[in-house]
Amino acid sequence: MPAAGPENATMVVTEFFLLGFGDLKELNALLFLVFGIVYLLTVSANLLLVVLVCTQQGLQTPMYFFLANLSCLEVCYTSNIVPRMLVDLLREHRMISMLGCITQLYFFGALGSTECYLLAVMSYDRYLAICRPLHYSTLLHGTLCVELAIGSWLCGFSVAGAFQAAMLSSLNFCGGNEVDHFFCDLKPLQKLSCSDPHLVNLVCMSLTSLVTLVPFGLTLVSYWKILAVVLCIPSIIGRQKAFSTCSSHLVVVTLFYGTLILVYAVPLAGQFPVLNKTFSLFYTVITPMCNPLIYSLKNRDVKEVLKKFSIWFCNFSFT
Repeated sequence: MPAAGPENATMVVTEFFLLGFGDLKELNALLFLVFGIVYLLTVSANLLLVVLVCTQQGLQTPMYFFLANLSCLEVCYTSNIVPRMLVDLLREHRMISMLGCITQLYFFGALGSTECYLLAVMSYDRYLAICRPLHYSTLLHGTLCVELAIGSWLCGFSVAGAFQAAMLSSLNFCGGNEVDHFFCDLKPLQKLSCSDPHLVNLVCMSLTSLVTLVPFGLTLVSYWKILAVVLCIPSIIGRQKAFSTCSSHLVVVTLFYGTLILVYAVPLAGQFPVLNKTFSLFYTVITPMCNPLIYSLKNRDVKEVLKKFSIWFCNFSFT
């Protein structure tokens, strides 16, 4: 649907047209195939990790408990965006209602901020494991693990998601309705709004500071203390062993925050929609698939459990 022209500029917009990858129409079938396979791999790998953590005694530790929460989150996070994106790749009528847009933005913000808090909690877990190993099980007991996980989910869904949905609801759209993105993100929606952008930007910056910078700061503090302890270990083998216990989490943190910074903190990405959409694909499609693979390939416990599970599955299939 084309954008509203001057003659109907005062028309109130009640639905949006997602341009998606409109400039790559000839590749829609290929993109559908690639993103469809990635989505199936993402859901399968994350759910498999959750099943392994829940069923294998050797993985029932605080670290894997938080990892199972992260895997559940990744399934929800990518499922909020990718299925609709796949459908839109196969149709011309890519309309989404205002309510649908608000709902998608709410879950996008809520799940994204929950991941920030979960990654901070997981960094605290690694800090205790490396810096306070003798008191690890006492300090990070089962009840506290559950409280930290529930707190992360509640903070994400009650603060960030609600704020973003409220901001979108407060915007007035009286002009074009073409969103140059493959999902409802606040930045491209702001460009269509005829409301005062200064207030929206101020609120968004405040929200970003609260939701992103606070847990990111806690993550940095944890790793700063971890680095200080690791550097004090005299042997190189001891340093490598200590650092290997948090290397998987560090890679995941780098991928997640790296792509967020590229999209929301670098002005260049906002000026070029193609760059914005490319970087957005990383944290909505690629990163959720990579997380279970990173933990599986770099973690000896997970690899051993996967090996046992594969042997059991093969034996079960041939009996």
